[in-house]
Amino acid sequence: MPVITNIDDLKRLYQRRVPRMFYDYAESGSWTEQTFRENTSDFEDIYLRQKVAVDMTGRSTKTQMIGEDVSMPVALAPVGLTGMQNADGEIKAARAAEKFGVPFTLSTMSICSIEDVAEHTTKPFWFQVYTLKDEDFMRRLFDRARAAGCSAIVVTVDLQILGQRHKDLKNGLSAPPKLTVKSIANMMTKAQWGLGMLGTKRRFFGNIVGHAKGIKDASSLSSWTAEAFDQSLDWEQIAKFKKMWGGKFIIKGIMDAEDAKQALNVGADAIIVSNHGGRQLDGALSSIRALPEIIDAVGDKIEVHLDSGIRSGQDVLKATAMGAKGTYIGRAYIYGLGAMGEAGVTSALEVIHKELDLSMAFCGHRNIQDVNRDILLIPEGFEGRWQK
Repeated sequence: MPVITNIDDLKRLYQRRVPRMFYDYAESGSWTEQTFRENTSDFEDIYLRQKVAVDMTGRSTKTQMIGEDVSMPVALAPVGLTGMQNADGEIKAARAAEKFGVPFTLSTMSICSIEDVAEHTTKPFWFQVYTLKDEDFMRRLFDRARAAGCSAIVVTVDLQILGQRHKDLKNGLSAPPKLTVKSIANMMTKAQWGLGMLGTKRRFFGNIVGHAKGIKDASSLSSWTAEAFDQSLDWEQIAKFKKMWGGKFIIKGIMDAEDAKQALNVGADAIIVSNHGGRQLDGALSSIRALPEIIDAVGDKIEVHLDSGIRSGQDVLKATAMGAKGTYIGRAYIYGLGAMGEAGVTSALEVIHKELDLSMAFCGHRNIQDVNRDILLIPEGFEGRWQK
């Protein structure tokens, strides 16, 4: 068993153990990947203020996200194709999250279905939906999430059209993977991954195949996904989805203060400041740079969370100190899942929790709910001073 001390340790194992197609899917952004890179590098521009001779006993990272108790202000983000990173990946990640006491968010584009995850977990999880044209399919999706006991819906609003991700196009990304000379040669070097896939029946998009009209198998899926996303989405439609669901409602993909106000107007319980991990609009601000303006605009009226770029407990601490009530990890837990299955997801959570706990203590705090901007050294102009 390798010694894991940070998320990069898991990333190195992940790269060795998972086919290139799926590694590239996770570890890439759109176009030049500027936003993808800056999501992580911009955290490095924020420094922490060390305090000494402070009682560090009795520390707690426990808090709440949308009224749910969490062991730390971290949730597992929705990630498509998770079941291609490791066999039955969504089930394994959901189990790890449940045991650790953090929320798991299942993607609509998951390999394991809503019902699969519900069958193998005991606590409610969150379900992420895209805004699709087929209203009947959306209603049935909400009904299935309700029947599975999901405690919140996360609506992704920044994917009406798909950003161009060069690596996915060049790799011919699909689930299950297309069998070409190149893909077969690469998969033959990933024996453990291959054995896992041979041992599971879950290799297609479980929430779509057999549920969407005309989708009986993988061959009809690609044409459906190309046409399914609703390019005409507006705030009126988002409000309709909120009414359709009727429960806790989170809007993911907010990068602008005016959009944050619109989310507040439709009655969302929380918003997620997110640029889709740098996979949609390249050249957009990093999430951590966009966060302060959004906090200033709506932070006392609605719960603001942050996604994109979190790779450590210090990143979680910095986002929390800037006002985020919760953060999301996507790639960080995918590295763990691809490296070591459920144990790898647990390892990723343990690494982040330890970094968060110790860094909070070094900054003079014993409770994550007491942390604020006083622990940060933020450079002037970090949020940007842009010409009008």
